[in-house]
Amino acid sequence: MRSVFRQHAAGVAVITAQDGARPVGFTATSLNSVSADPPLLSFTIGTGASSWPGVRDSEYLGVHILGEHQRELAGLFARSGADRFGGATGWNPGPHGVPVLDGVLAWLVCRVVARVPAGEHRVIIAEAVAGDPAGEGRPLLYHQGRFNALRD
Repeated sequence: MRSVFRQHAAGVAVITAQDGARPVGFTATSLNSVSADPPLLSFTIGTGASSWPGVRDSEYLGVHILGEHQRELAGLFARSGADRFGGATGWNPGPHGVPVLDGVLAWLVCRVVARVPAGEHRVIIAEAVAGDPAGEGRPLLYHQGRFNALRD
């Protein structure tokens, strides 16, 4: 299955949450639009991920669509043990205290409506409550195990 999905190009997002006093986040390529009315989306997270406790316990989450200029940011949030919210990461508290990253193509703050068990992962279903689609640039893609720019 892994070799088949390496052929599937996916958009790159960073999911953020507030875990007590500290922000947490991870890179996701499993982001999907679920419904327009109500505005629902989904993504998956492994229960062994360092961000899982924050995602598990948060009522609100941030979803950030990355641009091709953000390969380093995608790699940072994908790397285990990295200081994801250190000095190199621009962010601010957004609606409901959710960490909102600077310079992304678009972002949403979402209210979690379900956490569905799926093997060693959870499918998170969340409803968009705030957001901004006004970022500039082209989307970052994930294909063949690498972050890639969209080609014309």
